[in-house]
Amino acid sequence: MKFWRSIVGKLWATILLLVSFVLFVLTILLLGFFENYHVNQVEKELSNTAEKIADILARHPNEKIGTEMAWEIVDSHVHVIIAKNKDTFLYSPNISPKDKLDRSVIIHDKQLSKVFKNKKYVQKEINIHGGKKFSNRYENSIVVGVPLKMSPNENGAVFLYQSLEVIKETSEQTTKLIILAAVIAIFLTTVFAFFLSTRITAPLRKMREATSSFAKGKFDAKVPILTSDEIGELGIAFNHMAKRLQFNMNALNQEKEQLASILRSMADGVITFNRDGTILITNPPADRFLQNWYYEHREDEQTETAPTLIQELLGKVFRREESEQIGELTVQGRTYVVIVSPLYSGETVRGAVAVVRDMTEERRLDKLRKDFIANVSHELRTPISLLQGYSEAIIDDIAATDEEKKEIVKIIYEESLRMKRLVNELLDLARMEAGHTNLQKREVEIPAFIKRVTNKFQGLAKDQEVRLLFDWDKPSFAANIDPDRIEQVLTNLIDNALRHTPKGGFVRVDMEKKQKGVVIYVIDSGSGIPEEDLPFVFERFYKADKARTRGRSGTGLGLAIAKNIVEAHGGSIRVQSKLGEGTTFSFYLPY
Repeated sequence: MKFWRSIVGKLWATILLLVSFVLFVLTILLLGFFENYHVNQVEKELSNTAEKIADILARHPNEKIGTEMAWEIVDSHVHVIIAKNKDTFLYSPNISPKDKLDRSVIIHDKQLSKVFKNKKYVQKEINIHGGKKFSNRYENSIVVGVPLKMSPNENGAVFLYQSLEVIKETSEQTTKLIILAAVIAIFLTTVFAFFLSTRITAPLRKMREATSSFAKGKFDAKVPILTSDEIGELGIAFNHMAKRLQFNMNALNQEKEQLASILRSMADGVITFNRDGTILITNPPADRFLQNWYYEHREDEQTETAPTLIQELLGKVFRREESEQIGELTVQGRTYVVIVSPLYSGETVRGAVAVVRDMTEERRLDKLRKDFIANVSHELRTPISLLQGYSEAIIDDIAATDEEKKEIVKIIYEESLRMKRLVNELLDLARMEAGHTNLQKREVEIPAFIKRVTNKFQGLAKDQEVRLLFDWDKPSFAANIDPDRIEQVLTNLIDNALRHTPKGGFVRVDMEKKQKGVVIYVIDSGSGIPEEDLPFVFERFYKADKARTRGRSGTGLGLAIAKNIVEAHGGSIRVQSKLGEGTTFSFYLPY
């Protein structure tokens, strides 16, 4: 069934049916032609023979001898009737009773009787037994009559008749030859039609295979050009189309890869939606944003549902309230700004694209800026207020004795030093964060260096009734550091530990030698740092003492400076703390 549905089968069947029909009609016409030809030949031969017999009988003086000569010149299957007149008929000896043509048939036949009346040649195909002609032509006989003049007063005739059965064998042979020729012609036509259809459809099959390759994404297939006819031109056009298609697909793939690379490298999240709000395309930042949102709202990621705010913005965009919608939401402690813009197909909105921008750092920096301004203002306001108040006291002669005046001047001096220290630390921090830190590195014996710095705080520790410990009984080792800067780090950490450790507590300085560096610990049993404040301890103006009590609280810049110094050495600093149990600061310095 598949063959008959193919072009080869249909073309082959069409050619075969057309040729078969033509051969069938031609065979019918040829059979009729040859049958009539054979009958005409028989009729012609009978006519010639009858004329010869009539001529012999008319010229021969002896009637008997002339009659015998007439019997002799005809074949055995040809029967002769000599009619001297309408009443006297002579039959040839080879006529059997069953083959005898009765005189009444001739006399009463309008066609045959004309030979007597009109003295003209006649012929007719009849049933010699006087009935109607048989349906099978070969059972009939053909009768030929020519006029005969044997005496002046009588009109006679010579009749020759022959059964058409004698040409049956010839007709059958002719029919067999014609049928054989038709069969051979049909066979050759079948072979030719199959060859022709195969040759015509071979390029079409190649095109079909190439089209199947196109469907699979292989655009390098080509159709061989075997002819220069219409099919060849179709193949040339097909190859040209394939070349253009491959070029266009390569261009589209390059644009797709370029767009995908751009989306992957974007810091902002990009989400594409269709008209019903289904998510179509996302990039990695958008995936992380959606995962955090699904986790926070306990949504199934397979549902591909957009956050509620984005759905509201999409609704406004699809209703064409504005060409662009902007919103802000917080997910897992991070702040995101969402910008939704429509995608058009002509005049119709076919979807939308949402850009999700992580604004957490910007918001944090903005908060730091505000906190910085507030902290600087607070840190400067206190000493300035003291300077102003005590200066007014001196101007107004409130201090009665010299000792009181000295006390006031001492306070003014201390507050001016505090302001100077604050400004210097701000300048140092700004230079460090700008990358302008100049380190004066040299080889320093680390245990002896830490011992010297620790001893500086022994007096303060005794005054506060806090034990300050440092023990190192292992071999000494050296590191390439800036001793002044590292001393500044240790001073800040030890001073903070002493200020936040109650009486009876301890502060222990320890260190651990690593393969490529040293880790220095400052451990205290003080009040500790709240867990929520731990991520911010190295920020500028951070203070664990929220009350900012003057005398105990510093400027809030020490840890930020310490972090920058350690990082300038290529190291790192960290903190661990439990509220009410103590705090451990540690920093790593490479050799």
